Parts: sequence; structure tokens; C-alpha cells
Amino acid sequence: MAAKEPIRLRKRKMPTGNISLYLDIYIDGKRSYEYLKLYLSPEKTKSDRDKNKQTIQLAEAIRAKRIVNLQNGTYGFDSAYRQDTNFLDYYRSMCEARHGNIESRGNWGNWYSALKHLERFCDPKMTFKDVTSEWLNKFKNYLDKDARSKRPQENDTSTTYRHPLLSQNTKHSYFNKVCACINQAFEDRILPHNPLRGVERFKEGENKRVYLTIEEIKKMAIVECRTAAVKDVFLFSCLTGLRKSDIEKMTWSEIEQQGEFARIVFKQKKTGGQEYLDISPQAARYLTERGPSNSLVFPNFRYNWQTNTDLKMWALKAGIQKDITFHSARHTFAVMMLDLGAEIYTVSKLLGHKDLKTTQIYAKVLDKKKQEAVSLIPDISFSEK
Repeated sequence: MAAKEPIRLRKRKMPTGNISLYLDIYIDGKRSYEYLKLYLSPEKTKSDRDKNKQTIQLAEAIRAKRIVNLQNGTYGFDSAYRQDTNFLDYYRSMCEARHGNIESRGNWGNWYSALKHLERFCDPKMTFKDVTSEWLNKFKNYLDKDARSKRPQENDTSTTYRHPLLSQNTKHSYFNKVCACINQAFEDRILPHNPLRGVERFKEGENKRVYLTIEEIKKMAIVECRTAAVKDVFLFSCLTGLRKSDIEKMTWSEIEQQGEFARIVFKQKKTGGQEYLDISPQAARYLTERGPSNSLVFPNFRYNWQTNTDLKMWALKAGIQKDITFHSARHTFAVMMLDLGAEIYTVSKLLGHKDLKTTQIYAKVLDKKKQEAVSLIPDISFSEK
């Protein structure tokens, strides 16, 4: 019986209709894959067929080269890659790159928090040779079953109190950071194949959107807040939908006048997307006196641990019992716009969402059709027993 070929050229159909070519590698009882970034397109013309033929020939040439390298020794096959790179050191370097980049610093906290769990789970000497599908599933199980929101203090001997397990969205976020690290390592030719293939990620949970009604906004507007800047910026966010991170960094160079409306031209800190946001005259009244182009629009506002405490105390003074955070202002704007009849596509653009599905969550929160449906129930008189 002929020996099974250790390296085979495989095809995988993509949602676009194109076919991705990859190598199926089976050595010493272990299977791995190398994606060649070569694609076959649907053959509609002779030109398409000729192009696909050339692509197949190139893929076969790569496969033949891999087989020759393999015959020269396993080390020869892996020599083009740097799998001896320390995994934790590489991940830390990605954390630091985000900390040093102003545009991505807002996301750095999640990267750093995920690092703390990796340090608890991993051997400090672990290299990328150890990063396999099996290892990923074990780390995923650790996040799901064992990881806690805080690590107990060394002198805490209590067996009755334990910090809560991670929330669904926290698990989703941390695991995605590790996946991003591995994808980058694959792009940097540290890994010869991507071990993420076949590994199922955590699904993102659906959080409750806490928002204010128009009447509740009015109540808060007439009550004083401990910090005046927090009050102004929160109400400004309610009227514009802007994130606190974008308001905090906003400069006067981003404010333009478009007829009767002020327009904010800015890049979202979270997504990097270029946005053009017209704001109402009512929202514009919260803007401070115009300063130099590079000066901050809200120079007295700095988001910190005290901000949400001030918000909650302010809401209580206004008679509002909801557990609001600063992000509740953005939720408030979204629900208010839909409630007032704005089209969901327009609301999506105002919020700077890349995917309409993100905006549809707010439509689900409001869902006037359900309210209209239950209001059809006629008056029912219940006789007393």
C-alpha cells in the first residue's frame, strides 16, 4: 500500500464564491494547515480559466517545495518560522504597542486584563510551539470555568467568599485579544499555520441597555450635579450620541459650521472611522467658548473612577433610580431618536455604527410594534369571587 502523502493541496469554498487554496499537513500524527492566500475565482471566461490554472500551478509548486523541505528534515520545514518566540513576551509587546498609541489606548485596558489571566494560566517559558488548538480550548475552558474578575489576596484564607466568574462579554473580549495576538503571529511568520481554525469563540452576550426617557433627561437638567463639567458633557452626549472618549479628546479644529448647524468632523477613538456629525442647536449650547484650534472643547472634563459615582448621585437627586453609567447617555440618544421617528439607517449613521445590526439592538429595546400589539387587548372585567 502506498504511503499517504504528508502534504496535500486542499480547496475551501468561501462565502464570496471564490475558492481558497491551502495545504493539509499531516506529520507524526499531528495535522496542521497552511493557508496560501491564493484563490480561484468562478470560471466565466477563458481568461478566468487561464488565471485559475496558473494559480493552481503556483500552489502545486509551493506544495512541492514544502515536501522537499520536509524530506530534508522537520527542522528544515519549520526553519522559515520563529516558533521559539516566547508567547507571553510577544503578547506583552502587543499590549505596549496599544498603550503607546493614543488611538488604541482606550482598548489597552482589556488587552492588559487578558494578559493578567494569561500570566496565571501559562508557563512563563511557553513558546509559540505550544500554541495549538488544544491549548486554545484549554485556555477557553479556564476563562469559562475558573477565571475570576479579581484574584484573591494572598492572605485571604476565606473559603466562603470568592470573586464572581467573568461575564460572557468579558470572556468574549479576553479570548478575542488572544486570537488577535495569534493572528498577528501568523502574519509575522512566527507560526507556520493558524491554530485558530476549528476553535469556536465565545459568543458575545447581549447587555441590558440602561437609558433615560425624555422626561428623565428634563429632570436631570434642572438638578445640580457635584461636578458641573460632568453634567454638561453627559447632557451633550444625550443630545449627540457621542462616546465619552470622543468628547474628551475633541478639539475646536473638529467643530465646523454648516448653515444653522454645528458639525463635528472627527475620527472615532474606538473604531478609527471618519465621522461627520451634525448636532442640534440645543446640543451646541453646551459647547464652551471657542478657543484655539488645538485646544479642548471641554477642558474641564476628565473621565475617571469618580465620574460614574457623580452621575449616580446626580440621578438620585433627580428622583431617578436607574443604574446609569456615562455610556447610558449614548443609549439614551439612540432610543430617543428611534422613539421620535428617525429612520434606523439614519440613527446608525449618527452613532457611527459600521453594522446596522448594532443599531437594531436599540430598536429591539424600544419595539413600538410590541407595545401596539399588547394595547389591542380589550378591557376585561374580572368578577369578584
